[in-house]
Amino acid sequence: MTLDTRQCDAFLAAAETGSFELAAARLNVTPSAVSQRLAALETALGRPLLVRSRPCRATAAGQRLQQYLRRARLLEAEFLAGTGEHDAPIQVAIAVNNDTLGTWLLPALADFLAQENMAIEIILDDQTYTYSLLEKGQALAGVSSEPEPMRGCTVQPLGVMRYRLLASRPFAQRWFPDGFTRDAARKAPVVCFDRKDKLQSDFIEQRLGLLPGAYPVHYVPSSDPFVRSIVFGLGYGMLPSQQYGNYLDTGELIDLCPGHYLDVPLYWHAWRVQSVGMVRLERRIVDAAKEALLQP
Repeated sequence: MTLDTRQCDAFLAAAETGSFELAAARLNVTPSAVSQRLAALETALGRPLLVRSRPCRATAAGQRLQQYLRRARLLEAEFLAGTGEHDAPIQVAIAVNNDTLGTWLLPALADFLAQENMAIEIILDDQTYTYSLLEKGQALAGVSSEPEPMRGCTVQPLGVMRYRLLASRPFAQRWFPDGFTRDAARKAPVVCFDRKDKLQSDFIEQRLGLLPGAYPVHYVPSSDPFVRSIVFGLGYGMLPSQQYGNYLDTGELIDLCPGHYLDVPLYWHAWRVQSVGMVRLERRIVDAAKEALLQP
């Protein structure tokens, strides 16, 4: 069968906006028209593509279709750009973790995007969750801690982000006068990025055997404020060398567990069949990561 373009446009708009009304506004049609086109596409494919919730979301079959349509639209836009028929920047969605975005990714993209007719949509999540964004068709490529590629995708190792457990000197003197002990850790506040951030809890469990919930936690879901909250003494937490910089050298931060750290390997995931622009983007990101990250 041949996919109907208008029906696919309606599905993709609804999946991306989460609403038939917003999809209708994007396509300059009525919500009823969006609903009818989607229903016709589902009938043709013989399976539901969207869960009619608020916001609406793609089913497993819908996620596969969304993956296909996004890749097909990218290839089409790139082809038309090469013929001079498409002047608008090509839109590309990539999934990355917060520490990658807050450290080495933007400098790597700055020169690249200045030369390419490409607009980047960055979708943020924890490195253990970015993989699912590719599975759901929300991103065309991304950085993840998952070493195994999805079916139809390739994976390249980028390097390792090494995290150390750090605190300000006054904080350490107050809460850990006798070192990083189990009793002290029960009382000292930890700084986590959000509830998906397991770096601190994994390290504390490995070193002291304390489970999450056995100690107080601050949640600071923004990269720069996260670092500052540790420097200002709100709590202690895991920071990579790309973020703590020279704070250890100046003594503003101290390592609570000298000689112990947590290494997080990162990988670049992308579809095996890519557009030319995505190949160039991938090459730029992989090269930048090799300079910024520890290499095994």
